[in-house]
Amino acid sequence: MALDLIKATALLLALSLLVGLNARVWRQRLLARQIVEGLIYGGICVVGMMMPITLAPGLIFDGRSAVLSMGALFGGPVAGGIAGLIAGSYRLSLGGTGATVGFSVIALSVLSGLALRLLIRGGKVREGFFAFLCLGTVVHLAALLLFMTFPSALARQVLDELALPYLLTLAPATALLGMLLLDLERRRATDEALVASEARMRAITEAIPDVLMVIDEDGRYRKIRAPDSSLLAAGIDRLDGQLMSAVLPPDKTALFQRYIERTLKSDATEVLEYSLDTLAGPRVFEARARALDITFEGRRAVVLLTRDITERVRLEQEQRIAAIAFESQQGMMITDAYSVIIRVNKAFTAITGFSAEEAVGKRTSLLSSGRHDAAFYRAMWARLHADGAWEGEIWNRRRNGEVFPERLSISAVRSSQGLVTHYVAAFMDITFSKAAEDEIRRLAFYDALTGLPNRRLLSDRLGQTMAVSARNGRHGALMFIDLDDFKNVNDLLGHHNGDLLLQKAGARLRDLVRETDTVARFGGDEFVVLLADLPERSIDAAQQAERVAEAMLAALNRPYVLDGQTRQISASIGIAMFAGTTHSIDEMLRRADLSMYESKQLGKNRLQFFDPVMQETVTARLRLEDEIRLGLERDEFVVFYQPQVRDGQGIVSAEALVRWRHPGRGFVPPVQFVPVAERAGLMPQLGRAVMDAALAQLSEWSRAPATSHLSVAINISAAQLYQDGFAESVLDALKRTGAPPTQVMLELTESILLGDIEGAIAVMQTLRSHGVRFSIDDFGTGYSSLGYLQHLPISELKIDRTFVRDLPDNESNIAIVRAVVGLASAIGLSVIAEGVETEEQRASLAAHGCHVFQGYLFARPLPADEFAQLLQDGARADA
Repeated sequence: MALDLIKATALLLALSLLVGLNARVWRQRLLARQIVEGLIYGGICVVGMMMPITLAPGLIFDGRSAVLSMGALFGGPVAGGIAGLIAGSYRLSLGGTGATVGFSVIALSVLSGLALRLLIRGGKVREGFFAFLCLGTVVHLAALLLFMTFPSALARQVLDELALPYLLTLAPATALLGMLLLDLERRRATDEALVASEARMRAITEAIPDVLMVIDEDGRYRKIRAPDSSLLAAGIDRLDGQLMSAVLPPDKTALFQRYIERTLKSDATEVLEYSLDTLAGPRVFEARARALDITFEGRRAVVLLTRDITERVRLEQEQRIAAIAFESQQGMMITDAYSVIIRVNKAFTAITGFSAEEAVGKRTSLLSSGRHDAAFYRAMWARLHADGAWEGEIWNRRRNGEVFPERLSISAVRSSQGLVTHYVAAFMDITFSKAAEDEIRRLAFYDALTGLPNRRLLSDRLGQTMAVSARNGRHGALMFIDLDDFKNVNDLLGHHNGDLLLQKAGARLRDLVRETDTVARFGGDEFVVLLADLPERSIDAAQQAERVAEAMLAALNRPYVLDGQTRQISASIGIAMFAGTTHSIDEMLRRADLSMYESKQLGKNRLQFFDPVMQETVTARLRLEDEIRLGLERDEFVVFYQPQVRDGQGIVSAEALVRWRHPGRGFVPPVQFVPVAERAGLMPQLGRAVMDAALAQLSEWSRAPATSHLSVAINISAAQLYQDGFAESVLDALKRTGAPPTQVMLELTESILLGDIEGAIAVMQTLRSHGVRFSIDDFGTGYSSLGYLQHLPISELKIDRTFVRDLPDNESNIAIVRAVVGLASAIGLSVIAEGVETEEQRASLAAHGCHVFQGYLFARPLPADEFAQLLQDGARADA
C-alpha cells in the first residue's frame, strides 16, 4: 500500500514537471497549450490506472480523481475535457465491476474542478490549499458514495479497507497537487509578465532615440544600446566591456567618472550636459542617469540615457542670438501675414516714437509717410513674394509727424507647408547718413565756396546737352570766364574778400541765365557757363550767346562792396559754339579756354569767339610741350653764362641762362619755350636741370684759382619757389655738387611777391641761413610792397633793361635808377643793371651809383668753356 502511494506521488511530481514544461513550450499559443495539457493530464491518469490498488477483479483505485479535478481547475474546459475523455475511455476499456463507477468518478472529478474554477473566477472562492483540500475532500467523499453502489460485500470491503486511507490520502494529495499546479501557474504568469514587460521595455527602448548605457563604478561599459551607432565615440563592439578611459579623452573620462560617482550617491536622477566627438562628428548630449539595484561582478552600476541635443542647443543658441539681435540698435518689427504688428523692440520705439503698446495690433501703415506711391509698394510686395525678402531705402513717419529716411530689410517667415506666417522687418534711421551722402554729393558735384556746379557736374551736363543737341538740332554755347587781375584782390584785400567777390560774381552770373542753363565754377577765378537750347541757325545762336556774354561782362564790371570798400573788376570771356557731339567734352572746354585766353591777350574785359586759327596755335603749343618734355629726357637743355662786371674789378659773377639745343630747330630762344614750359607746369623740372648744371659748374670754378672768386646767379620761377621741398632740394644739390653756398645768388621776379609771401620768406630764410643769397630780378617792372621788401632776406636789386634802354636821354628812367639805387642803399642792398649795351648807358648808371653791369657791352651769354676763355683773354671790366 505504501509503495503504491509513493508511485502515485511520483506521478504527481511528473505531472507538475510536464505541465510546467508545456507552459513554457506553448507560451504564445494558448489553445495548443491547453490541448497538450489535457493530453498530459489524461496520460498521467492512464499511467496511474496501470498501477492501481486492486481490491477485486475490475475494482481498482488510483489518483486519477485528484489529477482530473486539478486538470479541469487549472487547464480549463479544453484540458479537463480531453483528460477526462482519455481517462474515461481507458477506464471503460479496462472493464470490470467498477467500470461504471470509475467512469462516474472521472466525470465527477472533471466537473468538480470546473465548478471550483468558476467559483474562483467569479470571486466567490479564494484559490489556495484550503480550497483545494475542500475540493479533494468533496470529490473523494462523492467517490466513496459512488462506491456504495457496489455489491454489499464489496462495498463493505471498500469501506473497511480503503475508505479511510483513500480519503486521508487523496484529499490532501489533491490539495498538494493543487498547490504545485498553483505555484506553476503563478510562475508561468510571472514569467509571462516578465516576458511581456521585457517586450514592452524592448519596444520602448527601441522606439526612443536615446542611447542607453549601463556603466559600472569603474567606468566599464556593461551594456550599450544605440539606435544610431554614429552617436557613439566608437563602434558598439569596441565599447562593450571596455573601460571609458580606453576610448574617451582624459577630460571626458574624468567628467563621466565624477558623474557616475555622483549618481551612485544620489537617490534622484542626475543630469549632465556634455559635448563629445562621435563617429558623426562633434555633438552635444544630455545624459540622465540613475543608480541600479543590481551589480555586475560585485560592482555597482548606473543606467544612463543620453540624448543628442545638438540641434536643440543650436536652435537655443540661435534663439539667444536672435533675442540679442532683436534688442539691437536696429529697429525690429514682427508682423503676421496680414501686416499686423505683433512685436517691436526698444530701438523701434526710440526711432519711431511709438511705444510697443501703441504699435502692437496696428497695421504697418501706421508708419506710412505718404511719400511713396502705390506703384512703389506693389513693386516691393512683388519682390517680397517672389524672393522672400526685400531691402531698400524708404521714407517713414515718426509719431510726432516727422518724416525720416530709413534703410529697411524685410524677410518672410514661412511654415513647413511654404505658407507665409510672419514678416520680420529690421530698419535703421539713416537721417544722418543721408545728410552725409547729400553733403558728399554736394561736395562731389558742387563748389563749396559758391554753391555752383563744379567741373565734374559741368562735364556731365555738357555731355547731356551735346547729346540733346544732336537729337533736336539746336545749338549750345560754352563760355569760359576768367576774372581779370583777381590775384590783386586777394593780395590787397585778403583771401576772405577774394572769396566774397567770387561768391558775388557767381551769383551775378546765375541771375543772368535760365533754369536750363548751367553756371559752374571751374576753379580759382574761372567760371564756365553752359547755354542750352539755342536756335538752330548758327548765326542766331551766336548772336544770342553774344548778348548773354555782354550782359555778363556788364554785370561783372559793376562795383563790389567788400568790407565797406568798393572794388571793381573786369572779366575775359571765351565762347565756343557747338551743335551735336562733333567734338568731345574736353575739346569743347579747350576751345572755350583758348578763346578766353585770346580775349585776355587782346586787352581783357572783352569776349572772344573760338577761331580755328586758335586751334592751330594750341596744336603748336601742345606739340612744343611734348618736345620740351622729350628735350628734358634727352638733356637737350644747356646752360650759358653771361658775365656780370663790376667797375674796376672786371668779371665778378655770371648769370646762368638756359638754352635749348633742339635737334631739328637748332638753338631755340628762351622767349619761345619758357612761357610754354610755365603753362605746361614744366618749370620745376626745367629749373632743377638748370640748377644742377649751374651748381656743378660753380663747383668746378671754385676749385680753379682763376675762377674761384666767381659767383653764379640762377633764375628761379614762382612754381619752383612754392613747390614743396624746394629749399631741401637746393641744399641737396649744393651738397651733391660741392658748390659753395655763399657764391650762389638766386634771382626772383617781383611777381613772386604776389603769391604766398609768408611762405616765400620762410623758404628764403632757410636757404639764407646756409649762405645762399637772393636777388630781385626786373625790379621796378611789377608789383612790389616796400613793407614786404624790407623783410625779404635779399642781397641785391637788379634794374630792369626797360629802364636802361633809353639812358642817358630819358629823364624818367634816370629818376627811376636814382630811386632804385637810393632804396637799395637805404636798406643795405647792392644793385646791378641788366641790358647794358652801350658805353653811354654804363657811364650814366655809374654816375648815378650803379657799378655792377650785365649786357652785350661786355659779352653775350656763352657756353662754360667760352666763358672761361673770356676770363683768360681779359674782358673789359671798367669804364
